[in-house]
Amino acid sequence: MTERFTLKRISPDSIQHSVERAQHYRLLNDPEQAESICLDILAVDEGNEAARITLILSLTDMFRRGGGTHGVRRAKEHVAKLRGDYERAYYAGIVAERHGRAHLLHGGMERAFAYEGLLEAMQHYERAGALKPSGVDDAILRWNACVRTIQREGLEPRRDEPELPLE
Repeated sequence: MTERFTLKRISPDSIQHSVERAQHYRLLNDPEQAESICLDILAVDEGNEAARITLILSLTDMFRRGGGTHGVRRAKEHVAKLRGDYERAYYAGIVAERHGRAHLLHGGMERAFAYEGLLEAMQHYERAGALKPSGVDDAILRWNACVRTIQREGLEPRRDEPELPLE
């Protein structure tokens, strides 16, 4: 027997408290709960930047658990909805960096994908750095963290596979 459930909407006056709850669950390493709360907030207030950013970060928290590219795609979709050019560039970098770091956990050929993810992140951080508000060097901090990881881990780009001769 399959039951159908309907999601309930939160009240607009609970949004700020709900954002705080989502951030709290993220800090408790429960990104699925944080994601759910953010989706409830965005259903009522689609333009809520704090909820959207918390959702993006929650989705990237789940990259280490695997799940393929679905979470990456969803995170990028939400990044595209951020209002500011700086925010879109910076959080695109966060998505790429965390996806790259998730590849590091698997070793082997995944290390080349880690390099590519970190390199992509650095490109986004470079763009964000050009757009940054005064006194905000977050993109530089993230850039430097990517460089240090590439150096520490000895990451390199993928080498082209040699072509096999046709017979």
